[in-house]
Amino acid sequence: MSLVGTVDNAEKYRKLNQKIEEIKNEIGKVIVGQEEVINQVITSILCDGNILLESNPGMGKTKMIHTLSNVIGLNFSRIQATPDLMPSDITGTHIIEETETSTDFVFQKGPIFANMVLVDEINRATPKTQSALLEAMQEKQVTVGNQSYSLDKPFFLMATQNPLEQEGTYPLPEAQRDRFMMKVELDYPNTDEEREIVNRFTNHLDYSPQLNQVVSQASVIKMQEFTREVPIADDIRDRAIMIVKNTRKDHNLEYGASPRASIQLIIAGKAKALVEGRNHVSNQDINAMAKPVLRHRIGLTFKAEKEGLTSDKVIENITNRV
Repeated sequence: MSLVGTVDNAEKYRKLNQKIEEIKNEIGKVIVGQEEVINQVITSILCDGNILLESNPGMGKTKMIHTLSNVIGLNFSRIQATPDLMPSDITGTHIIEETETSTDFVFQKGPIFANMVLVDEINRATPKTQSALLEAMQEKQVTVGNQSYSLDKPFFLMATQNPLEQEGTYPLPEAQRDRFMMKVELDYPNTDEEREIVNRFTNHLDYSPQLNQVVSQASVIKMQEFTREVPIADDIRDRAIMIVKNTRKDHNLEYGASPRASIQLIIAGKAKALVEGRNHVSNQDINAMAKPVLRHRIGLTFKAEKEGLTSDKVIENITNRV
């Protein structure tokens, strides 16, 4: 399973691409269709980034993440966000532990202490609880009282959210949205895909195919390190930066993306190249990753919304003219 070895770069690219294909094949045993979404989730993992998945209920977001964690050999934890969820329910708390000779306060770890944490319906949690995730997402640690605790590596926070029009949801704070590397939107399956989904999950009482673990935790970290080594030409790098900078002065946007978006767009382009089986970044990689990396980091003006523009359309216009 390990990718460690004294092989040249060409062999590394070949092995990494083979592993990515094996991961996608294993996920396909459970998830029907959604190839582009799966590619973007894998891209986020190669980038060591958090990801936000948005769709209507019942689209398989939770099952997709749980399946992926099994395939790449990571400890999985799930948090169901509700309006009464408290920060300590996520990070953990100190409890009293009594022995015959002493009484001590012992830290009991919360569900955030896992490699892959799924926060289901994150926008149903209150802003106070959502903010408890910020430190884990950015610093890979949590602080309880005056003590900080490091999270295991690798660590990913995968959150799902329903559209804000749904009853009982809270918009995510801007600072938290910025810490999600990508926002991925799931669409409904086509007729053939939906037929296959129905067949799989109505012909068996408990549809759970045998999944093979493709890589280990150590291999995931090696894959992330190698992603940073993918070469990108200076002009393509500069174009990615200019795309982000143009979001700050587009007349259809109230506010644009931060320099963090420039960093993550370039890293996402590198990972996208690997997922596509290539050893260099192209302009097409930057174009493909611009929407998921930027769509949650920009805000439309009231006039643009009134005219029916969407964040994706504005990003598309920017990438076309840069």
